[in-house]
Amino acid sequence: MIAIYTVWYNFIKMHKTLKMTPPMAAGVSQTLWSMEDLFEKMDAVAPKPGKRGPYKKKVA
Repeated sequence: MIAIYTVWYNFIKMHKTLKMTPPMAAGVSQTLWSMEDLFEKMDAVAPKPGKRGPYKKKVA
């Protein structure tokens, strides 16, 4: 949760003193991100769920 907040604070939130986001000021990013952009990037790197194997039978 802290990582999502950090990305929001740095890439999505406009800073009043900079009049842009810190990555835009540093030249890392050219555009202002939205929450949708953040979630798309998270979904792109998330591992795809694999096929589940058979369950082991309980031994009594």
